[in-house]
Amino acid sequence: MPEMTFTVLWPNGLRQQCYSPSLVVRDHLTVGDRYEIVDFVQRSRTALTEASDRVMAKFGFACTSAAATLREIETTAAAFDSGTVRVLDLGGRR
Repeated sequence: MPEMTFTVLWPNGLRQQCYSPSLVVRDHLTVGDRYEIVDFVQRSRTALTEASDRVMAKFGFACTSAAATLREIETTAAAFDSGTVRVLDLGGRR
């Protein structure tokens, strides 16, 4: 199962590199696009849940790294009242 990293830019200039155990993130985010924070978190939640479900189907257990990435995204998002997140990269494979 191909893994990937994706990089985003938060409203305060923080670059965050995120991990996904599947390329499914590419179905939910587009390089260069900006997403309102709430939308970005929801898209990330959907993508990382799908990725973890794929791990479950293949190996019989959920991906704890996908869950950790989602927690990091949610924690970072909680620091902002509003703003957009820009997707910088969806191509990094691990």
